[in-house]
Amino acid sequence: MSYLQVPLEMLFRSMKQHPEYRLYFMGGGGLTLLLAALVFWFFRKYFTFIFKSLSRNLVRTILASLATMVLVFVFTILWSVLLMLDLMMTERGKDLRAIVTERYQMPSRMPFPYAATLAEGAARPDHPEDVKPEDSTSWQFYGGTQDITKMTFEDFIFLIATDPRKIPTMFDDMDNLEPGLVDKMLANKRGVLMGRDALKRVHKKVGDRFKLTGLIFKGIDLEFEIVGQLPEGRNDGTSLMNRDYLNDALDAYPRQHNGQKHPNADASMSLFWMKIPDMQNFQKVADQVMTSGLYSSPSVKCETASSGVASFLEPWKDIIRGVRYGLVPAILIVMALVIANAISISVRERRTEMAVLKVLGYGPGRILAMVLGEAVVVGALSGWLSGTMTYVFVHWVLHGISFPIVWIPKFDIFADAMWWGFVIGGLTSLAGSIVPAWSARTVKVSEVFAKIG
Repeated sequence: MSYLQVPLEMLFRSMKQHPEYRLYFMGGGGLTLLLAALVFWFFRKYFTFIFKSLSRNLVRTILASLATMVLVFVFTILWSVLLMLDLMMTERGKDLRAIVTERYQMPSRMPFPYAATLAEGAARPDHPEDVKPEDSTSWQFYGGTQDITKMTFEDFIFLIATDPRKIPTMFDDMDNLEPGLVDKMLANKRGVLMGRDALKRVHKKVGDRFKLTGLIFKGIDLEFEIVGQLPEGRNDGTSLMNRDYLNDALDAYPRQHNGQKHPNADASMSLFWMKIPDMQNFQKVADQVMTSGLYSSPSVKCETASSGVASFLEPWKDIIRGVRYGLVPAILIVMALVIANAISISVRERRTEMAVLKVLGYGPGRILAMVLGEAVVVGALSGWLSGTMTYVFVHWVLHGISFPIVWIPKFDIFADAMWWGFVIGGLTSLAGSIVPAWSARTVKVSEVFAKIG
């Protein structure tokens, strides 16, 4: 599976239900390319002249280009992260993922026995109209260290305890899961599946064994065997274990501690996921769960996955809002000012050239278009080059940016960054060059030649 699926797998799912996203992503690049080709073809003589003008002061052109590339690079990174978060918080029309968590407490802690009835959507036997989920699974979190004396990040391993049979259907990007790995986890309860980055971080490989001293469930120390690797992509930093292994250890705890239950024995489940066909059925399942007397101690809430993500992002909302409405516009303004400064210097140095062009018959409008064209060419080409390099570097070299938020360990760059850079670089350069270009347009021939004389 291509690593491009890190953000794009979710993107394409959203695009199926949201035509506006499909038009934006699939049409944006083609439309930009078409418009650029048409403009270049119809004004090719002007562009030839513009390229000659830019080549006369390569140092200034290169410096302006580099500044634009740096700003487009920062913009592309920020915009990719923001867009991915937006898509995660966008409701699907079909194939909804519902998430059940504890209502009044974070982090969520629920009794594991809740899972049995939640798998039925809290449907009542004597109510045939009640709706059941198409699929479901529970999540328990187990974490521990390989060396309690060192407690380093490299020694810490975090695992999601779930039903191995539900991994292919209830985890995203598991279409290419190697056949037989689920059977290995079922046959060997100690078996775990780990992503590429998780294996690399702890210096392990498939077939290795390790022992963890429990930190989330203190007193529950477990031994594991790595039976396989998760498909590359979104789950590179994920590790999965068999939930029966953890629950068996919790059940055995009283026998080893004079009949005393583990402190987290009745609060071991963190999340419960359900797959529901559409919003109408989700509303029914949510009502069944929220009004059921089965989940009173503690109470639970049922919401769509996108609403759950929004809830988890609540502590980040001020930062995200600041980036979206503060930092991103500031980058665009700085980019416009950089181009404005470079073009202003160029116009001041070329006032004599502008006067000569007017004598040769170039009207004010043609001079205005020439200066604007120089700025747009520098900005658009620099932006396109920066967007392309950013995509190649982050996607192919770094394999994503490690920036764990919610359940995504890293963010990739959308391939659309190539036309984002082209458009953003061109438009901001156009905006920044209007004043210098107007100054060039109003150059008076008599004043210029009077000073020369």
